[in-house]
Amino acid sequence: GRHEVLLDGKQVKMTVTEFRILHLLAIRPGWVFTRYQIVDQIRGEDYPVTDRSIDVHIVALRKKLGASGAYIETVRGVGYRMKE
Repeated sequence: GRHEVLLDGKQVKMTVTEFRILHLLAIRPGWVFTRYQIVDQIRGEDYPVTDRSIDVHIVALRKKLGASGAYIETVRGVGYRMKE
């Protein structure tokens, strides 16, 4: 299946992991997720995800989302959240 979002009328393609992270953050705006919580929520049987690889996925997500990537906030020492 395809994993993409519409951003300013344009399709933005994402990996399964990026899409799941974005979905998780988007359904609970303002909620701070630790890296471990993110891993627990998005882990699939067909791919390994470690807590530090979440950081790499977040960087890629922000880049793909352009200016909208700023909505994904880093909560230092804790994890990530979507701005409300």
